[in-house]
Amino acid sequence: METNQARLALLTAVAPVAWGSTYLVTETFLPPDRPLFAAVVRALPVGLVLLALRRRLPTGGWWWRAVVLGILNIGMFFPLIFLAAYHLPGGLAATLQASAPMVTMALAWPGLGERPGWARVGAAVVGALGVALLVLRSPGHVDTVGLAAAFGSVLVSALGYVLVKRWRAPVDNLTLVSWQLVAGGLALLPAALLVEGAPPALDLPALGGFLWLAVVGTGLAYYCWFRGLAGMPAGVVSLIGLVNPVVGTLLGVAFAGELFGWAQAVGMVLVLGGVLAGQPAVQAALRLRPARTARPVAGLRQEGAPVTEDRRRTVPAA
Repeated sequence: METNQARLALLTAVAPVAWGSTYLVTETFLPPDRPLFAAVVRALPVGLVLLALRRRLPTGGWWWRAVVLGILNIGMFFPLIFLAAYHLPGGLAATLQASAPMVTMALAWPGLGERPGWARVGAAVVGALGVALLVLRSPGHVDTVGLAAAFGSVLVSALGYVLVKRWRAPVDNLTLVSWQLVAGGLALLPAALLVEGAPPALDLPALGGFLWLAVVGTGLAYYCWFRGLAGMPAGVVSLIGLVNPVVGTLLGVAFAGELFGWAQAVGMVLVLGGVLAGQPAVQAALRLRPARTARPVAGLRQEGAPVTEDRRRTVPAA
């Protein structure tokens, strides 16, 4: 059971690893100041491809549920995350996403009955401390719009993830992902045309950036993420999301020349430590360790005297 949980956690971690590249790709390759257009291109084409492959539409009450989930997880989340990427330094935008575990736990308690427990809350706090240190490496301009967009994206995604678990879908995970991408993309399309006008001209780097975000950062990432939500508590999955700022940090240092020092190194260790400490498999292993070490040994020394074979037999069994 613990092995299966560990494998599921690793599969889930694919999503934040892919998402950690969003900020660098947006700043480097995508057309500037077009968050709605970028969100449509990221969501709708891959959603339509997946829907064509799965060949299954919602039925009954799942029509409006798919729309709600699509708007929260895609239609609102994508523009907010792109807006944050345009208005904040890449590392800072990524690290602000690390407030998601605490927000998700706060919503999952009343919404799903998932009590986070002190260990999980402590892991989230440790991760938050690591985030605070990671933020120190991004001294660039910070504006109110970027901060509001970053924290808004955390709130709407946390609510969407809780509802995904509360509303058990009658279909496989890939079909559920396709519904949300299409619903969210269609909701974004008229808004993008009204607010931003006609699509901009795209060069080869921009096309490559959109292809990466659509296939890896959206299709693959959301498949892995919702697999994790289906098999683990929402708070545990949100802790795995802390891998996102770590990846954003490493990419920012490697490709954007952002600062990295001892404070950021300690912060990264704290973030990863928080992720591991909040995993059920790790907590179960830690609970078993004291139980194993507490087993009495069948040959106890008293006052330094050697234990003979006869004396061993007189020791009562545990």
